Amino acid sequence: MLYRENGQFKTSYRADQQIFPILQDRVLVAALLLLAFVVVPIAADSYHFATLLIPVVILSLAALGANILIGYCGQISLGSGAFMAVGAYGAYNVIMRIPGTPLVVALLLGGLCAAVFGVAFGLPSLRVKGLYLAVTTLAAQFFADWMFYRVKWLTMDSPSISVTAPDLSFFGLALDSYAAKYLFCLSILVLTALAAKNLVRSAIGREWMAIRDMDVAASVIGIRPTYAKLTAFAISSFVIGIAGALWGFFYLGSWEPAAFGLDMSLQLLFMVIIGGLGSIMGNFFGAAFMVVLPILIRLWLPNLGQWIGLPLGTAAAAHLELMVFGVLIVWFLVVEPHGLARLWSTAKHKLRVWPFPH
Repeated sequence: MLYRENGQFKTSYRADQQIFPILQDRVLVAALLLLAFVVVPIAADSYHFATLLIPVVILSLAALGANILIGYCGQISLGSGAFMAVGAYGAYNVIMRIPGTPLVVALLLGGLCAAVFGVAFGLPSLRVKGLYLAVTTLAAQFFADWMFYRVKWLTMDSPSISVTAPDLSFFGLALDSYAAKYLFCLSILVLTALAAKNLVRSAIGREWMAIRDMDVAASVIGIRPTYAKLTAFAISSFVIGIAGALWGFFYLGSWEPAAFGLDMSLQLLFMVIIGGLGSIMGNFFGAAFMVVLPILIRLWLPNLGQWIGLPLGTAAAAHLELMVFGVLIVWFLVVEPHGLARLWSTAKHKLRVWPFPH
């Protein structure tokens, strides 16, 4: 009986078009933001920041960008890791070559570099789709690896190809502690998620979903496939590029092109699928699933080995961890192919009609 909208009347179009039209949702979101911005920085320690909180926040941002392209526009992409790499190296070059550049400006320019790169490799989407488009975006991944390994200028002529993030600050405040890094990344995630939620409800968001459902019918009713697809590639790559810069600056610290390889692209694709295609909330679920589950498996495997009387060595535990992780992903996709966001939506619907069965 706590999750009902009875008596919550809408007296204007603006009230009817709110992102969270139900009061309980607004209260829950406010409580979650209070928890994330106030309670977590006070209660968490450096281990939880480094291994759990910062990765989940940054990967949620990257999954949000990938979901715009894959979930809302229906364009399969295997080049998200390349877009992250372009954003990371772009922001790094801006900061190193233009001393005194504000961090936010460097992140935006890094995202802009990734957007240009994404549009360049999104042009084939005007002629091909499906698996052919996936192979085309996979070419972007290989091209990015070659570019950052061979073009020394992009890595500041580093002999080892690896680069190290400089000391960062935001309006004079040093971002050298885990709590500061977490709060900065979380702020960018919240603002980007809010912008993305409004974007997918706008005209361009509806054009993306029309292209996703049936591009031929969308073009018949006046939607321009060229504009819709390329804007999806541009905005998606822009968000992923910013996430790549945050991943390099605040999580890795030092990185090389292999840090944004094909594994990263596949990981982001899994996050989108597990979290839920075409869902803003699903990105948070998918990122948390992909980060938290391996940690839990790593903690439980030794106890499982002792329980069954089979000692597990380091190599065996590492391989078994991958096997269990893969099995759980397949099982989850079979049980709920629409992702964790669908489970969240189903639970909310059941609460709205409880205790009645309909």
